[in-house]
Amino acid sequence: MDELLNDVVPQEDLERFEKKYHHELELDGEVTTETKFEYAFCLVRSRYTNDIRKGIMMLEELARTHPEGRRDYIYYLAFGNARIKNYDLSLNYCRAFLEIESNEQVRSLEEYIKKQSDKEIAKGMAVAGGAALVLGGILGLGIAMARK
Repeated sequence: MDELLNDVVPQEDLERFEKKYHHELELDGEVTTETKFEYAFCLVRSRYTNDIRKGIMMLEELARTHPEGRRDYIYYLAFGNARIKNYDLSLNYCRAFLEIESNEQVRSLEEYIKKQSDKEIAKGMAVAGGAALVLGGILGLGIAMARK
């Protein structure tokens, strides 16, 4: 799953779909659902967090307005949120997908997200514990110096 989540869209693909998206927008003032999805799909696979966030916003809109593609939109919402380490939301999307359909790839993503979330929690606890030790040491040193 690491490999899949770290796979980045080739820049030329991203640029091609961005160009197609903006071309349709300029011509008709609207973009087809297919073009919007293709562009959002590329964005959530970008190396840049802002692109991923933009792709997530587009997918959220698609999921709200086009229920016929909801399955795919929800999967890539889970995928995109996992890439930016928004694990709680990603897990919610995995669970929503699994309510629609049982899918091994989504189950694997869900398990991966749970493990990554646990790692992030452990890191946070380690940092907090380290900070508490440093603070305790400084406080102890201050008390010892104040007594002299």
